[in-house]
Amino acid sequence: MASAHRIIRVNAPLFYPHETAPATGSTLTVAPGVEWLCMPLPFALNHINLWLLADGDGYVAVDTGIALDEVKAAWKSTLTGRHLNRCIVTHFHPDHLGLAGWLEQETGARLWMSQGEYLTAHMIAEAVGSYTVAAMLTFFRRHGLDETSIAALATRGNAYRRGVPIIPASYQRLFADQQIQIGAHAWRTIVGYGHAPEHMSLYCAELKLLISGDMLLPRISTNISVLAATPLDNPLKQFLDSIDALRTLPEDTLVLPSHGRPFRGLHARVAQLEAHHAERCEVLLAACATRPHTAAELIGTLFGREIPDPHQTMFAMGEAIAHLNYLQNNGRMRRIEENGVIRHIASASRTAHVNNVTP
Repeated sequence: MASAHRIIRVNAPLFYPHETAPATGSTLTVAPGVEWLCMPLPFALNHINLWLLADGDGYVAVDTGIALDEVKAAWKSTLTGRHLNRCIVTHFHPDHLGLAGWLEQETGARLWMSQGEYLTAHMIAEAVGSYTVAAMLTFFRRHGLDETSIAALATRGNAYRRGVPIIPASYQRLFADQQIQIGAHAWRTIVGYGHAPEHMSLYCAELKLLISGDMLLPRISTNISVLAATPLDNPLKQFLDSIDALRTLPEDTLVLPSHGRPFRGLHARVAQLEAHHAERCEVLLAACATRPHTAAELIGTLFGREIPDPHQTMFAMGEAIAHLNYLQNNGRMRRIEENGVIRHIASASRTAHVNNVTP
């Protein structure tokens, strides 16, 4: 999911083969044996793209949509006269995994997913260890989030469980660089980090097609968050390393993202995202040049606007902490903890390059 998103202004234009998305409940063919579905979301980011891949006498779904009655109705309409063989889910977020259990019950389609994503889904759904709302609130409080915002987040409860009410009891595990035969075409899994524990994109060399999930979006930067269970994690570096690795794919690859329209211009988009995060890091360093700030105090600085609701506040806090951890790991920011509150101040070495990209 890419909430608390930032629209990135592009210099080199991307090419969009399709002007509009398909209507809910219908499909649009984007390549031989590949159909595009667009399902609604109840957030500021109001849609997710799903994909149907022809597979012999049936189809494979890539991602499932969130658990809403209108999405279920759209699936029933889409699958009229079709057989669903399996569901490949890129990662554990509710808009991707939400209806995998329901689709299995309705159609018999088994879940295919990486182990990291499957286990994370269970930990959050079942509130295991530090994958709980209480742990998240304690974590955010240490990073300066005010009590009004804490209370608003607490009121939401375990929103993940509502978005993913059923997780299939078993699954087919996906591995990095695994070859999957789907109909007439071979697809290779590409693992990506930073947005989710073990996000799986799919690449078909014959079609020159990348189903990127949330790892590469055309207009917004996907959410990159630190979780309470891994407070010192460096997901921004993991994300930048993952998208840099996508440069091995041809520049004219057709990218099928989870949000926004399919596009060409993969290498240009990677460069735009690198420059964007480098620029955001410079903004944070400037804000922390003379005195330390908490992550909560820096949300408006990072996003350039106020965050309007608890759902987006959760993602914004995680992403602010991710940027601060990244800068600390690069030696450009120093972490200060006093009275249980964590703040950051720019260090003397703040002129170093960000991820080897000059801001």
